[in-house]
Amino acid sequence: MQEITVDELKARIDAGEKLNVIDVREPAEYQEYNLGGMLIPLGRVMGMQIDELDDMKDEEIIVHCKAGKRSMQACMFMEQMGFTNLKSLAGGADAWKEKYADTKVN
Repeated sequence: MQEITVDELKARIDAGEKLNVIDVREPAEYQEYNLGGMLIPLGRVMGMQIDELDDMKDEEIIVHCKAGKRSMQACMFMEQMGFTNLKSLAGGADAWKEKYADTKVN
């Protein structure tokens, strides 16, 4: 697992890249503020209930949470499930909101 900064992510969005972004926070957190990624709470990742991602095992997936800890946990679990190209967003949604609140990833 690697990390990606909010500035690196923003540059890739601005370049028009199609990105696979997963938000591992809880639904209430997602409703309050989100980057536009797919919501898959950490509990589902830890329970290996992520069948919708099976086709992306070899694709890059950027995982984020509120501040960075849950996304790192999610990446570790996903690596054990065979995902090969995971990046955790350093600082999470908090860091994103602070700099790029009006930008969505998709």
